[in-house]
Amino acid sequence: MMMPYLTIAPSEKGGRGVFTTRNIAAGTVIEISPVIVLTSKERKTIEKTKLFDYIFEWGTRRRFGCLALGYVSLYNHDYNSNCDYEMDFEHKVMTIKTVKSVKKGVELSINYNAEPNNKTLVWFHKKIKP
Repeated sequence: MMMPYLTIAPSEKGGRGVFTTRNIAAGTVIEISPVIVLTSKERKTIEKTKLFDYIFEWGTRRRFGCLALGYVSLYNHDYNSNCDYEMDFEHKVMTIKTVKSVKKGVELSINYNAEPNNKTLVWFHKKIKP
């Protein structure tokens, strides 16, 4: 299930992102997407490819990975995101829900730390020391 007012467009955050073509109230489910679950071995292989930036850790112990279908893998990261995601391991789906009101034309974002306001640096913001 994907709301018809979601659209993909170029993002200032980088690459493409998910945007809304109408105002959305806080607490609105905007997408429920099936996922393709990867074994830990498959995840390690995928992490060596361009798909690394589009997969999520999966499972209660986070050993597996998943590739979400729909738009889920295209939501960009924000430390103060306007959406949150929930993983349903039993039904193999991810749900995106707004955590605050979002105005028409605004990019929808999730926090890759799995909590809307978690400020822990994500992998692409961590500095690699020589």
